[in-house]
Amino acid sequence: MARLVQCKKLGRELPGLEKPPVPGKLGERIYNEISEQGWEMWREYQTILINHYALNPADPNDRKVLREHMEEFFFGEGAAMPEGWQPAGAGGSKGGGGGKGQPQQQQKK
Repeated sequence: MARLVQCKKLGRELPGLEKPPVPGKLGERIYNEISEQGWEMWREYQTILINHYALNPADPNDRKVLREHMEEFFFGEGAAMPEGWQPAGAGGSKGGGGGKGQPQQQQKK
C-alpha cells in the first residue's frame, strides 16, 4: 500500500513519494508534505521555467534559481491550489516575471 501524505500543494491526502526527490532539508520536507501528484505538477512547471528563462540545470546558479522556485511552488504564500481546482489536460504557466528565473511574487488582494 502506498504511503499517504497530507499534500500541502493540493490540500488533501494522497499517495506520497517513495523517497526524498532532492537532497537536504527541502527534499525531506517535500517527501513528508507533498504528494506524487504535487511533485509531478512541479516537474511540469520546472520544464516551463527552464524553457522560459533559458536555465541550464548543469549550472550551479541556475540550479539555485530552480530550487528557490521549487520552495516557493510548494511552500510559499499562495502555494496551495485554489479550492475545487482540478488538473487540466494541459499545463500552464504563471506567465510574466522578473529577471532570469526570478520567482514571481504573489499579489495581495
